[in-house]
Amino acid sequence: MIKEFKDFISRGNVMDLAVGVIMGAAFTAIVQSLVSNLVNPLIGLFLGKIDLTNLKFQVGDATFKYGAFIESIINFLIIALVVFFLVKAMNTIINARKSDEDAEEEAEASKEDEMIMYLKKISESVNK
Repeated sequence: MIKEFKDFISRGNVMDLAVGVIMGAAFTAIVQSLVSNLVNPLIGLFLGKIDLTNLKFQVGDATFKYGAFIESIINFLIIALVVFFLVKAMNTIINARKSDEDAEEEAEASKEDEMIMYLKKISESVNK
């Protein structure tokens, strides 16, 4: 059983997953910092400081803090929007690099085709 566990842990998929989780945690910290330190203050300039955490209702001894829940939803939507823009920017950069590489490959391919045509012409003229 220990050998099976060792084999399971040493497989590439598990290591890739571990790296992904660690990078995701680090990225989450960056995005949360971006949202709390830059985006939320910017929104606060336009809308003013909105504090929904005081919104609550009580039934008997139970207190339902629905304002904090609404604030969490708003923060989630802001974070999702920021992540969307970051991913969109990265995809634009990656696609621009790919199109540059594709253009270079096409230029090389056309040079190869030109060379092949030239060699065919030489071969035909030698065979005549």
